[in-house]
Amino acid sequence: QVRLVESGGGLVQAGGSLRLSCVASGSISSINAMGWYRQAPGKQRELVAVITSGGSTNYAESVKGRFTISSDNAKNMVYLQMNSLKPEDTAVYYCNADLYLRASLIRRNYWGQGTQVTVSS
Repeated sequence: QVRLVESGGGLVQAGGSLRLSCVASGSISSINAMGWYRQAPGKQRELVAVITSGGSTNYAESVKGRFTISSDNAKNMVYLQMNSLKPEDTAVYYCNADLYLRASLIRRNYWGQGTQVTVSS
């Protein structure tokens, strides 16, 4: 019914930048919020940043000042601009959407398949 597809991951040196993108498609009535989470090997998945449909944002302390989340509501897209990357940012980054399904108006939460970000020292 709903699909989230991430893009933009890759390998970058410490201090470099990457921009992640995620598009949500399918039977969507409206999106409440979209966000990015990450999971490093052996660690739990953690929130990186989230943005509501109204534009409010929230960031993990570890990325404040370095990462910027933005969205294009008309296109059901969310972006994560990552600057000054550190080796500890290495993880699989997942897109998340909190939304209402079309027709049924049931509220659901969806995840993308993840995109690998690797920061070398």
